[in-house]
Amino acid sequence: MAKKVVATLKTGDKVGHVKAIKMIKSPKTGAYIFHEEMMTADEVKDYFAKK
Repeated sequence: MAKKVVATLKTGDKVGHVKAIKMIKSPKTGAYIFHEEMMTADEVKDYFAKK
């Protein structure tokens, strides 16, 4: 389960940058960790598709 886009950072260009947060279960402990990454709006779908 992942949170989609939490913040949209707009600039003068047409391609906006977003901050995406994904919740990942640790294989060692079983606890959940959050992985945050800044990317362009076009890359969000690929980011959540990969495991």
